[in-house]
Amino acid sequence: MKVLVAVKRVVDYNVKVRPKSDMTDVDLANVKMSINPFCEIAVEEAVRLKEKGVATEIIAISVGPQQSQEQLRTALALGADRAILVSTDEVLEPLAIAKCLKAVCDAESPDLILMGKQAIDGDNNQTGQMLAALTGFGQATFASEITIDGDKITVIREVDGGLQTVALNLPAIVTADLRLNEPRYASLPNIMKAKKKQLDTSTPADLGVDVAPRVKMLGVELPAERQAGIKVADVAELVDKLKNEAKVIS
Repeated sequence: MKVLVAVKRVVDYNVKVRPKSDMTDVDLANVKMSINPFCEIAVEEAVRLKEKGVATEIIAISVGPQQSQEQLRTALALGADRAILVSTDEVLEPLAIAKCLKAVCDAESPDLILMGKQAIDGDNNQTGQMLAALTGFGQATFASEITIDGDKITVIREVDGGLQTVALNLPAIVTADLRLNEPRYASLPNIMKAKKKQLDTSTPADLGVDVAPRVKMLGVELPAERQAGIKVADVAELVDKLKNEAKVIS
């Protein structure tokens, strides 16, 4: 079984994001970048499937700038066998990424595509679903458990009301949720081995994909700071403030 895992380069989740001085975009100068946490969970799940003897090859793929090679090398150190970078400096929207992934799927014919449910920068939660629509593959989003039996995959999904179990035929697309697994750390020997693993590079033009943005970013700004709360002595004072100051009750 061939598994394709999508990886996105994002600002590290421990870093506080700040806008540029002219408020035109997020300031990425001298900012630590990492694999999107949900993508890292997807990589871990692929590696676990290979350790169980279910998967035979893991291909990590990223669509983004040349610097995304760093995140692909991390995925290789975690256990991926080879990597593909679709290099572009354009600001990518979910549909453009899905189209690039679809072109790679046509060339690689993977049995399973694993992705993070969303990226922590755009928070769109769209690419997996769009890729499923483009490929015609079955999809299971927000996965918290995956079981594969032959050409069937069973996925337990996290939904608003609890858990939902779905069964799909392979090939299929699964997006990983937070509780699917806990990613491992890359060991130093594996980091060194990853430097020698295959990493192919192409461009959206090579794939015949137009990634020109359809949405224009007008500005970026920090959310307004919340005012500090106050303590009230008793219920009577609370009701008085709700009625006379906040004016939310009458």
